[in-house]
Amino acid sequence: MSIWTRVTDLLARLARGDGLSTLFEQLRTPPEKTVGFAIATVALGAKIAKADGLVTRNEVAAFREVFIIPEGEEGNVARVYDLARQDTAGFEDYARRIRAMFGEGAAQLGDLLEGLFHIAVADGDYHPEENRFIARVAEIFHLPEPEFLRIRAEFVPDAERDPYDVLGVPHGASLEEARAAWRALVRETHPDRLLAHGLPEEAIRLAEKRLICINQAWERISAKAA
Repeated sequence: MSIWTRVTDLLARLARGDGLSTLFEQLRTPPEKTVGFAIATVALGAKIAKADGLVTRNEVAAFREVFIIPEGEEGNVARVYDLARQDTAGFEDYARRIRAMFGEGAAQLGDLLEGLFHIAVADGDYHPEENRFIARVAEIFHLPEPEFLRIRAEFVPDAERDPYDVLGVPHGASLEEARAAWRALVRETHPDRLLAHGLPEEAIRLAEKRLICINQAWERISAKAA
């Protein structure tokens, strides 16, 4: 059974009139977290696609880059997307329930934020409303501001890519501290780590962009120290 068939089966169990918020409360056991990540990405992706007032084909296509959707499964994904768009619950309610689903400080929350940035910049423009949307989600997820800035620097073309922010270290950090942070981030970006966090294999491709940004930050810091 594919992940999307599993998602559809879960949706079929919802009572008439229930939204995705109800489903998030049912996805707290570890075996469900991969499915939960997929639903959370679709749900918040549907909300942020409208944050700038316009849903573009590029933004919809961007979701397909986060998840490789097998032939014949498009309808299952569309059901989740449409339910999220029609749901009266706001994105803040979704974000709170998603945080509760994964748990405080869960790595999946940062991974999910990366997916939202990927969708937001897909149309070639990072709208102020999209920035407010993602910043608010990060706040609800209790992600530290340096983490938000680091992730934003990976995806937003005109965002200031401060190498220290990217590595999550203070500007006064020594070269050894920066190197340690760089190595830790590289380890965390390994596919095995992402699979252990409950991400579907399809979503791991986002780590490639993250790793490029991390390595570029370290190169800038080490070159300055040379």
